[in-house]
Amino acid sequence: MRILKTKELSKLGYTNDKARSLVINIIAKHFKHHSHAELTELFIHIKNNPESYLDHEHLGKIAETFVEREVACNFQSFPLLQETGLLKIYGKKEIDNGAKKQMELAMSLPVAVQGALMPDAHTGYGLPIGGVLATSNAVIPYAVGVDIGCRMSLSILDEGESFYKRYAHQMKVSLKNLTHFGMEGSLEIQPYHEILDSPLFNETDFLKRLQGKAARQLGTSGGGNHFVEFGEIELFENNSLQLPAKKYIALLSHSGSRGLGANIAGYYTKIAMDKCRLPREVQKLAWLDMDTEAGQEYWMSMNLAGDYAKACHDTIHQSLLKSLGLQSLANVENHHNFAWKEKTAEGKDIIVHRKGATPAHAGEMGIIPGSMTTAAYLVAGKGVENSLNSAAHGAGRAMSRMKAKQNMTASALKKILNNSGVTLIGGSVEENPMAYKDIEKVMSAQKELIEVQGKFLPRIVRMNRD
Repeated sequence: MRILKTKELSKLGYTNDKARSLVINIIAKHFKHHSHAELTELFIHIKNNPESYLDHEHLGKIAETFVEREVACNFQSFPLLQETGLLKIYGKKEIDNGAKKQMELAMSLPVAVQGALMPDAHTGYGLPIGGVLATSNAVIPYAVGVDIGCRMSLSILDEGESFYKRYAHQMKVSLKNLTHFGMEGSLEIQPYHEILDSPLFNETDFLKRLQGKAARQLGTSGGGNHFVEFGEIELFENNSLQLPAKKYIALLSHSGSRGLGANIAGYYTKIAMDKCRLPREVQKLAWLDMDTEAGQEYWMSMNLAGDYAKACHDTIHQSLLKSLGLQSLANVENHHNFAWKEKTAEGKDIIVHRKGATPAHAGEMGIIPGSMTTAAYLVAGKGVENSLNSAAHGAGRAMSRMKAKQNMTASALKKILNNSGVTLIGGSVEENPMAYKDIEKVMSAQKELIEVQGKFLPRIVRMNRD
């Protein structure tokens, strides 16, 4: 195989010596079996969409060389505040010091009003995963995250365990044929959803350029921990859905806004970083004033990405249920990478960023998943002000993907799946159950934030083979 040469990389836009060196070394170590054409396409995509790769264990360092470049322009420089605002940490003992430090730095921003750290929190980029940050009249694109509108969707179905016993094979076939995972690609038969005709795509030239890709990726899921799975949910007495307390077959999905959200995040993060220059340790948390044109554009674009993420889930659920002749009795869904306009207890207007956190206002329903073999929980919020009306968004990672890969073999994962009675389609050792915190400990650490109304156990799990 002929690898990419320095001159070729320069033509692709890799004009930085550091970036070229990283590419050559990483190809030799991790991508030596890829063709020249595949490598060219990949590294063009990284250059054009660096935000999409920041979490990748091998390609993240390359992506950072593009995101870190600063453009000389008119900007205002802001120092960090000497005193931080109110910060509440839940499940403190189970949270790594890196995540705590990131949250403390975020709380020192001049626009920060209040913050909370959920028990599933771990170190991320900018704001930690599991971080909730309230700001005054400012939105921080990177505090929303790259995968805008990453969300959960649960459909409770009109069948019980007997259906699974009779039709498990057909359920597997449907998951294989009607879902698609990964960075690129689309379904064989492209679905349609009215979101594709949203007039918001015509509001800016930037969004207009993304409309075609959004159409191609409709109804698909990303990589990493995104999934679509069938399982069994037990609803408890007096649940808010007002369904009989018993066990049901259910469909649960987790994914976000695909390339649309990633491009919006990258584009407006750069604009924010150019407009307000911050100390290096928090430079990614640059904000956009909500009274500016850029702030309003991002807010509109973010909401479009959120609606698109919902449309992807709706499309997945509708196509799978139709193929199996199933009806949904109820659906519960929630974003966990988003920003909302809310009010404090005193009535002050704030922007609440939840990066890997579930909205949990009083009575608000949500889903908190564990791993491919452990429980997910249907919950109702209790509306706790100290948590900014938030709860955990999952079990949270206990290991990096690299460490998870080093500590788990395919055969060991297969044994765990067999012992749990779970069929995995796709997936990888990087997402093995041991790579995540104990979901039971996470749930115990937030009893004051949510009420558990149902328990879901996965049976057939579809993921990307990263």
